[in-house]
Amino acid sequence: MPKLIVTTRSGEERALESEPGQSAMAVIRDSGIPDIEAICGGSCACATCHVYVNPGFFDQLPPVSEDESVLLEGCEHYRANASRLSCQIHPSAALDGLALEIAPEG
Repeated sequence: MPKLIVTTRSGEERALESEPGQSAMAVIRDSGIPDIEAICGGSCACATCHVYVNPGFFDQLPPVSEDESVLLEGCEHYRANASRLSCQIHPSAALDGLALEIAPEG
């Protein structure tokens, strides 16, 4: 199972295992980390699962969709070369060890 390395808003680093088909948002939320609200439940409609992707992995992810782009660009803490919505990231063997940092609230 692919692992995610997640840094919480308080700076704690946690290694989490994902199940096939699970989004990174679901993995983080289901692990009990309270920093991911996921208000829309993963339907790419709210940006409450905003994360920063480690630069070594950013270009390995599928391109940002237009809907995701609109939501991300409206985030106060948006970073052009790091921001993604974790509901749109699907861990795989190729992304094993994917490092994500939960973006500040807002």
